[in-house]
Amino acid sequence: MVNRLTIDRALSSEGKSNEAIYETVARLVGNKVGRSIDVGCGRGHLHNFLDLSKQEYIGVDIIRYLDFPEKYQFIQSNLDTYCIDVSDNYADITCSLETIEHLENPRAFMRELFRITKPGGLLIVTTPNQLSLLSKLTLIFKNQFNAFQAAPGCYPAHITALLEIDLIRIAAECQLTSIEIHYPNHGRIPATSYAWPQWLGFRGRLFSDNAILSALKPVNVSK
Repeated sequence: MVNRLTIDRALSSEGKSNEAIYETVARLVGNKVGRSIDVGCGRGHLHNFLDLSKQEYIGVDIIRYLDFPEKYQFIQSNLDTYCIDVSDNYADITCSLETIEHLENPRAFMRELFRITKPGGLLIVTTPNQLSLLSKLTLIFKNQFNAFQAAPGCYPAHITALLEIDLIRIAAECQLTSIEIHYPNHGRIPATSYAWPQWLGFRGRLFSDNAILSALKPVNVSK
């Protein structure tokens, strides 16, 4: 039975992320061919940014939003049980956008993403960036990370804050290789509703609200 709080946390995110995240993830996926699984898919907006002439799109989440596209397969799974209802080595491309921070055990979740990814497959995970200037200033003045304050779309939807070093360490523990951190270069200027102007060079870790991990599952995985 699904915990009501778990469903409420999913609904409070509204099932979508910033377009800059989708665009960056799509760039990392590039022209790779195969089955793409979007874990924590929400409304399925990622499919709009992938090259679906090369990639089959499948969504996974605890609830199916009414506007999730009917033409794509949807797999219902409670991600807090860390048991996605697909077989081992299922996906060529495994994406999980703005989901890991909603879950109680990020290591168990990453191991499950690893399990469902084919050897040689690409795995991408995104989460709020705790090392942005906005998040650091919020920590200094409010003693909490910006995306984990008690506010709509934040806490109690966001419950697990991860630094980029945490993402790297968890990925390495899962035997992932070619581990890299990327930034969508979109972030809010502190104390305003405006985004940092990219054209003035405000890019990278300090000026991005989100961090993106990309890694590969080895072709030969040690037991």
